Amino acid sequence: MKINDSIEILKGVGPKTLKLLNNLGIFTIEDLLYHYPNRYEDSSKILKLNEGVPGEKGTFRCRILKNTQDRRIRKGLYISTFLIEDETARASLTFFNNRFIGKSIHYGEEYLVYGRFERFKGLIQISSPEIERLSEIKNIGRIRAIYPLTQGINNNLLEKLFAQVLPLNLFENKLPKDLREKYGLMEKNMAIENIHRPSNRKAYIRARNTLIYEELFFFELSILQLKNNNIKDSGIKFEIHDEVFDLIKNLPFKLTSGQEKVLDEIFKDMEEGKAVNRLLQGDVGSGKTIVTVILSYIAKLNGYQSAIMAPTEILASQHFQSFRSLLESRGVHVRLLVGSTPPKIKEEILNALKNGLIDILIGTHAIIEENVEFFNLGLNVIDEQHRFGVIQRKKLQEKNRSAANIVMSATPIPRSLSLILYADLDLSVIDTMPMGRKKIKTLSINSSQEKDALNFIGQELKNGRQAYVICSLIEENENLENLEAVEDVYEKLKSFYKDFNVALLHGRLTGQEKNQVMEDFKENKIQLIVSTTVIEVGINVANASVIMVYNAERFGLATLHQLRGRVGRGSYQSYCILYNKSKTEISWQRMKILTDSQDGFYIANKDMELRGFGDILGTRQSGLPNLRLANPLRNINILKYAHEDAGKYLDENNNTINIFKNESKKLNL
Repeated sequence: MKINDSIEILKGVGPKTLKLLNNLGIFTIEDLLYHYPNRYEDSSKILKLNEGVPGEKGTFRCRILKNTQDRRIRKGLYISTFLIEDETARASLTFFNNRFIGKSIHYGEEYLVYGRFERFKGLIQISSPEIERLSEIKNIGRIRAIYPLTQGINNNLLEKLFAQVLPLNLFENKLPKDLREKYGLMEKNMAIENIHRPSNRKAYIRARNTLIYEELFFFELSILQLKNNNIKDSGIKFEIHDEVFDLIKNLPFKLTSGQEKVLDEIFKDMEEGKAVNRLLQGDVGSGKTIVTVILSYIAKLNGYQSAIMAPTEILASQHFQSFRSLLESRGVHVRLLVGSTPPKIKEEILNALKNGLIDILIGTHAIIEENVEFFNLGLNVIDEQHRFGVIQRKKLQEKNRSAANIVMSATPIPRSLSLILYADLDLSVIDTMPMGRKKIKTLSINSSQEKDALNFIGQELKNGRQAYVICSLIEENENLENLEAVEDVYEKLKSFYKDFNVALLHGRLTGQEKNQVMEDFKENKIQLIVSTTVIEVGINVANASVIMVYNAERFGLATLHQLRGRVGRGSYQSYCILYNKSKTEISWQRMKILTDSQDGFYIANKDMELRGFGDILGTRQSGLPNLRLANPLRNINILKYAHEDAGKYLDENNNTINIFKNESKKLNL
């Protein structure tokens, strides 16, 4: 058996199970071994009945004496209760809806019992337990891994599959031996064994630290290699002409101190002729786009073209309008190239671009296609960089290795973390917001307040304002109860707001249809848009004053903060209404983070704590490194060591670094 073999060679994996495992992202033996547990049940410590802690689960060794209750309480609830004892106490053991459990019990024999311990009126009760006969122990009495599952796949099946592959020691030790010894890390196969079947808590912690360090080491190694490649590239020496400062002086608004600071940093790089590779961070609405408008104008004045890549056609179209309105009067030729651009127009754009007749090309992934050739590319800008992978960024850079590169992100993470995670990029942060912006009033509501919220939105529409209503689904899904489908909400609100134009916007519309909806919304021909998160990034309509998010509990905090940033763009007081249909305490705690703060750095950090790092940077859909266990925020100390070690290793082993090629591929770099 080899690490890259299909899982269909394993016993117990037929066509149906294979398809279900594929749904979990498990295709090969390697995928299976990297399908890490999301929690553990530790039943290894065996207690006496008089040592149990109320409200906590525990493992007890005791005899089952007799059945004391076996009856149906009401429809859908059947209770079986048994009397158990050890040398310290007696207790009752209660099973729910397991009416035949008594037939398999050997009365008077010893069992291991694992369940929640309670005391009620002086009596000990253990409910919904797992039990195993002492002579037939399989799961109780050990630390048991509990895995992410899908319908049709249970934990027992995965454990049977792991039992077939873990003993084979299929991984090579790619992590250098001196680094393993330096930190007391396990060999790879031992770490994999102890992450899935930990022999004890100490072994689990050591295994986890080993795998986290390994992920971060190879991640940092790849990032630093990118940086080294960038350093080897020569940059373009730009002159900052007087016309640039004239553009800044005549903007319809004054630049913030944060924008001026960032421009100073980039101007310095451009004038020195160094290779510009910079991450531009700024909170929602901080004004990153105008920085790129100014930089594109510098490129034009120096005889170079600019490429601006955005993740959606809506955002690309908006950038196109903004760049045209600010630069076309200065003789700058701006064009838009997206997936829905008609073939004839696309051909005309490509010819003009190749012949130097276009100064700024704005578009989506369409601009990194092989047939897109620039006459003299000098500046690349990637907006919302977390929506793109490093490979996509590289494809744009390769249009001209000397071109200046700016990647922008509205997902703020701590500066110390950014300097390590994006070690191949210099960092600039816009840390101020435009003057005159009012704080967006944010409130969370439950189902009893929905009508009041809709009436409030109606009042804003009557006052001449506009609004967004966001839903998480396009169609009803019977497996996801209480989720509002965008088409159903659209029909409901179209009837509710009969005096206003209500439009529907979602990802299944064509690019032309989406752009038309947004154009009509900007011109106030449409007063309310019911949408999915297709409007999450970059949409800028100053007259929009309210955004309401249905099923807000379904979204990450960073996404909700991005959505909130669609309003508050003008001088009007704006509002964000988070409709939380969940009754769990954690969901309301999450809503409170947003109602209490508008600090993107704070919110992003909280999101990382609650949901893990991958979702924040969009790694699951973007092609950025897939960190399976590591969370750079929680594991910042390990990350620092990995960063330092990777740098030293690159310096010492520059000629043998190709041994890590496969690891880099696994990280999707």
